[in-house]
Amino acid sequence: MSQVRSFKASTWEDTVTRIGLWWEQARAVVVVPVFKFLVALCLIMSVMLFVEMMYMGLVVAYIKLFKRKPEKVYKWVAMDEDDVECGGESFPMVLVQIPMYNEKKVCEQSIAAACKISWPSNRIIIQVLDDSTDPASKELVKKECERWSKEGVNITFEIRDNRTGYKAGALREGMKHSYVKQCDYVAIFDADFQPEPDFLFRTVPFLIHNPKLALVQGRWEFVNAGQCMMTRLQEMSLSYHFMVEQQVGSSTFAFFGFNGTAGVWRISALNESGGWNDQTTVEDMDLAVRATLRGWKLLYLDDLKVKSELPCSFNALRSQQHRWTCGPANLFRKMAGQIIRSENVSLWKKLYMLYSFFFMRKLVAHVLSFCFYCVILPATVLFPEVTVPKWAAFYLPSLITLLIALGRLRSIHLLAFWVLFENAMSLLRTKALVMGLFETGRVQEWVVTEKLGDGLKTKLIAQEPTDEHHVRFRDRVHLLELLVGAYLLFCGCYDIIYGKRTLFLYLLLQSTGFFVVGFGYVGR
Repeated sequence: MSQVRSFKASTWEDTVTRIGLWWEQARAVVVVPVFKFLVALCLIMSVMLFVEMMYMGLVVAYIKLFKRKPEKVYKWVAMDEDDVECGGESFPMVLVQIPMYNEKKVCEQSIAAACKISWPSNRIIIQVLDDSTDPASKELVKKECERWSKEGVNITFEIRDNRTGYKAGALREGMKHSYVKQCDYVAIFDADFQPEPDFLFRTVPFLIHNPKLALVQGRWEFVNAGQCMMTRLQEMSLSYHFMVEQQVGSSTFAFFGFNGTAGVWRISALNESGGWNDQTTVEDMDLAVRATLRGWKLLYLDDLKVKSELPCSFNALRSQQHRWTCGPANLFRKMAGQIIRSENVSLWKKLYMLYSFFFMRKLVAHVLSFCFYCVILPATVLFPEVTVPKWAAFYLPSLITLLIALGRLRSIHLLAFWVLFENAMSLLRTKALVMGLFETGRVQEWVVTEKLGDGLKTKLIAQEPTDEHHVRFRDRVHLLELLVGAYLLFCGCYDIIYGKRTLFLYLLLQSTGFFVVGFGYVGR
């Protein structure tokens, strides 16, 4: 009996030894070389991204230093405000569209802001496009429109019997009404946006005096940026997007991704470009690309700020980020060939659209954040044969982070939290990017971002019953983020025990970031 046990033990030891030898051979011949290749690929992408951001930083510095305001580049002549009182017959006809979907918390303030826009009353039409499925929301919007109509505002309340095409479908149907034919321009505001009364006086003159301009868009300003840590971090990212990315595209190639709101379109350019298309969930960017391929120019005004609202709940933010990442990737898949074949766009502009706008900002930035900083770099503690240069692991990402922080200097003390949060969100974005590129899963999913409107001013947080609290806890748990958090924690502990680096400091902090996101304790 003892001989049998001894034989089994010997056999088990031999098996373990063989597996160990196979693993060592596979590690030396396959795993380590592949890993080194992936590290090299990430280093190349890191340098590419750094060069791209340095380029954009230099363009913005040039604009600021030499005061290259849009009024100096494009012809701009102020409208005669005295003519408003005389009937404003010299003013162009403007349509203002406000698409809505169950927006009872913000409908009153958004409709009021649109109705208070300064423009001759006989030269403006406010069109509220309500796709609400909630009867109470629809009734509230209808009553608000009726109230402003009684005060003399030319406002219409339009509904559909379906939600085909979501926002793009609503805008497309809105343009089919007979009264739209008399309009020259269309301004678009989402339900949580509150334009200042002088919005049209600052944008329309550009369109009047520059016949090749198709769009003039303003910058978003956030009324709830200071509500919590999550909104502060969102503000940092979006401030960089507007101050740098949008301004650079507008100033260098007269092209940028329309943000879907706070902009005025020339209706003839919109129609010539094919109108609103719902082939992706980023109908705004889609229209901007198609208009550019038709030879039209787009203008962004960084000093024209329009009040809006950031997502206040983490689930709302996740849905928004999924759409904002999946949509551009899907659009790149569908429009890359048309951009290459276009005869109305110069070679340099094509290069900018394909490389800078789509490839670097919409693809590489997301893939690099997750694959390099959350997967490959942590794995180097398990493979001492593979080393990442200090400039790539620390200096380059630090410089990139500082460049982004310049967009909102008042929040620079939150930089470390922003890095951890953005890396944690990169998993969601990378997953959405893959869905968009390969048109799988929730590629056409459209979830309207929840808004709170005037409810933000009260800052009251109601405590839910215990049972519902448990349901919410289960709903807000995100398994993939928790798995990545566990992986980073393991790598961090391994580095403490066996490693000779200080990478564990980053790994433990980043694992905490993934656990916080995974358990949904964000924005609470």
